[in-house]
Amino acid sequence: MTQLADAPRAVRNPAPAGAMAPAEAAARHKCLVVIPTYNERETIGELISQLLVVPERLEILVVDDASPDGTAELVKALAQDDRRIHLLEREGKLGLGSAYVAGFHYALAKTDTEFVFQMDADFSHDPAAIPEFLAAMEEDDLVLGSRYLNGVTVVNWPLKRLFLSYGANLYTRIITRLPFKDATGGFKCFRREVLAALDLDGIHSDGYSFQIETTYQAWRRGFRIREIPIIFVERRAGVSKMNRRIVWEAIFVVWRLGLANLLRSLPRPRAPRPLNGSAPLGSAPPRAGVGGAG
Repeated sequence: MTQLADAPRAVRNPAPAGAMAPAEAAARHKCLVVIPTYNERETIGELISQLLVVPERLEILVVDDASPDGTAELVKALAQDDRRIHLLEREGKLGLGSAYVAGFHYALAKTDTEFVFQMDADFSHDPAAIPEFLAAMEEDDLVLGSRYLNGVTVVNWPLKRLFLSYGANLYTRIITRLPFKDATGGFKCFRREVLAALDLDGIHSDGYSFQIETTYQAWRRGFRIREIPIIFVERRAGVSKMNRRIVWEAIFVVWRLGLANLLRSLPRPRAPRPLNGSAPLGSAPPRAGVGGAG
């Protein structure tokens, strides 16, 4: 394995003038974190423990695909002691994309949460970064955790996996015109209204392509989107779900989106959301791809 992140543990951008500090923003909003699982018993308990101490109003939804290692049973036991933990059990291994779709439908139908996160169960995504997402969400509608915004901030990936991921993002930008450094990442925060506007049931892809397609839909619909830097760490335990089918699916989906975009104008830029009413804008982290539907 090769360590590829030379950046310090936190690459931080100053908050916009008038914006709340990350911890203050976190405590102010209702949030739901959607975590798909398949054989993640080794990490899910610790991840839930770390998430529950981030913001006070954060809740967790684990979407489990009948994990044979007892992931769901562990989550059930934890949920008995804390009402902020929820479990959605599915009948089999139905895929990452459909797990997120099920979780997003749950968020819209059964909660009044303002912000919905998606993240991995294996500690590739750091729970401590959540307040930074929420601080960025004061201005924006969708925040993407980016591994490639400030160079390459990936730890312990083999070079082959890194080249595949970086190349997939370059390929996606060229074909679809999505203006993001990391369109395939899985650490995101959505405003509720974004999920309500997406054609969730029309998305049938998994893996890379699911991440690309949800971001693409939000971009075409004119939502404000920002990338913030994250440190991505190779999973602590378990086995990667990446396979050839997911790679070929992503190649097909990118071309489908690119061809659909070919005769359409680029989205029209929107102004950022006001901070705390009428506070002036300051030095926010860079935003890309804000715009209206073409």
